[in-house]
Amino acid sequence: MKRIALFAALAFMPAPAFAADSKPVPAATMWDLGDLYASPEAWTAAHDKVLAAAGKLDGYKATLGKSAPDMLAALSAISAVHKEVDRLGVYASLKGDEDVRVAANQEREQLAQALAATLAEKTSWLTPEILSIGAEKVKSFEKQSAELDRRFGFFLDNTLRAKPHTLGAEAENVMAAASNVLEQPDNIYSQLSNGELPFPSLTLADGTKIARLDQAAYSKYRQAPNRGDRKKVFDAFWGTWKKYEGTFGASLNTQVLGEEFDAKVRHFPDALSDALFVDNMPEGVYRQLVAQANAGLPTFYRYLKLRKKLLGIKDDLAYYDMYPSVFTLKRPLNFTVEDSERIALDVTSVYGPEYTAMLKKGFSGRWMDVLPRPGKASGAYMNGSAYDVHPYLLLNHNNDYESLSTLTHEWGHAVHTLLDDETQPYETSNYSTFVAETASISNEMLLNDYMVAHAQSKDEKLYYLGQGLELIRTTFFRQTMFGEFQLAIHEEVEKGRALSGKRLSDIYCGLLKHYYGADAGVTKIDPAYCVEWAFIPHFYYGFYVYQYATSMAGAAAFTQAIESKKPGARDRFIAMLKAGGSDYPYDLYKKAGLDMADPAPYQALIARMNRLMNEIDTLEAQK
Repeated sequence: MKRIALFAALAFMPAPAFAADSKPVPAATMWDLGDLYASPEAWTAAHDKVLAAAGKLDGYKATLGKSAPDMLAALSAISAVHKEVDRLGVYASLKGDEDVRVAANQEREQLAQALAATLAEKTSWLTPEILSIGAEKVKSFEKQSAELDRRFGFFLDNTLRAKPHTLGAEAENVMAAASNVLEQPDNIYSQLSNGELPFPSLTLADGTKIARLDQAAYSKYRQAPNRGDRKKVFDAFWGTWKKYEGTFGASLNTQVLGEEFDAKVRHFPDALSDALFVDNMPEGVYRQLVAQANAGLPTFYRYLKLRKKLLGIKDDLAYYDMYPSVFTLKRPLNFTVEDSERIALDVTSVYGPEYTAMLKKGFSGRWMDVLPRPGKASGAYMNGSAYDVHPYLLLNHNNDYESLSTLTHEWGHAVHTLLDDETQPYETSNYSTFVAETASISNEMLLNDYMVAHAQSKDEKLYYLGQGLELIRTTFFRQTMFGEFQLAIHEEVEKGRALSGKRLSDIYCGLLKHYYGADAGVTKIDPAYCVEWAFIPHFYYGFYVYQYATSMAGAAAFTQAIESKKPGARDRFIAMLKAGGSDYPYDLYKKAGLDMADPAPYQALIARMNRLMNEIDTLEAQK
């Protein structure tokens, strides 16, 4: 499902604060779900119809090998149900996020999830049957039917590739049925972290009382200008998580064991190989990312030393000093939704008229739920899984630069979806996160360069440069550290060692000290904060976060080439977006001119970071 969230927010974005007399937001600023289903009742009717259709899919068993038309008929029937299940899931998810307090909406989401599980069970026979037919016969069918090859050729080739890791029909059915159980660690984490953790209260130096220092309040007050307040916030917040270190450790350990179980049952050497297989991603990409991030640590340390200098810290830079802005503005920036749309159009005009036309079309429709309100889900995402409709975007626009950047980022996903869906059939329209994030982070980098170039003052220019550096810190170095942590904890289990909450904190602490230069005297890491791993929901998504860091490196290389008008760079980039899921993401990058197993893209990102700091040094010297 093409539901792409802004990782920088990590769902940690502060939930907006509302006064008791908050006014209703205008309907024009909310999405129109009528493009999906006319009403909740229409959704229910469609759900029941699709559930019945899913129940009949096992009637196609033992028909695929009869002829090319029979194979096409079976795959088309299954694909049609998949497409409708996606559409039902989009509506249920979006409706649920309109107001998370409405029980009926949450129940609808559960029905959509159960339907997806039913579909998986009813089609669990498909892969074993294709494998039993054999590559030679499948290839002959593809030659006989152009439509079969166009719509399902990549799927069939990918299925045949999975033969060594595919079980028999009965075993595959068991694995499909077990999927709901294997997803429970994430549900346990979410229930504990979002619903039951007893967050403390806190009073800041100026008398500000924080009634509940939960995730949203932490995200807000960790940026406090008063250093003592930042330390109090960190001490209180992480002190609470530390009390539940053992429980979170048991939950994450269960997640890791589930991933190792899947790898073992499917005959992979380890969980990393299992996770990378679906995208046919060379392990060298993951390893190169970690190696290049480590090679780039001197540049990161340069940034941390600059942060210390700009914040005026005389003693050791601390981990709680990472979030306040290093540059302050005399007057706050203000970007309305209309301003953000106008700037996004200007920024992305470098992609050409086709891209601009699609962005204008999106802005003219009611595809966004853009303003914050009570009960609405926090954070931001794009959901493009309703193939026959259009993308939908959830935002919480607060008229600041972060809101402008988020809007530009999410519309990068949306236009990617439009380009892909216009070019690809449904069956090859589901692109990889590995490519998706490059489409959006490139927009953020273009925006940052644009804002620096159009800044109205030196202070404003410095502010944007600082924001550009933070984007690299949080999306490249921080996410690569997360990826290295996931490698380390899986290797512990693979070596027969146990994972307790304390052991997880010890492993995380070692990486935190390494990345932030504790031994080099760059940053002081308090061990009390090393329970931060328990806070990261994406550790429950498998080997996932590395894709954000690789995508940022790819975005740096593409942005540099497009801004410098390197011949063919823009066209290759757009062609990659149009290719959707028609090829493996690593190969799509190579066709666009980038080898993500090579050091060059990562070095382009490090060079960008140094360039931004050089500009800051020059401007600071002029004061």
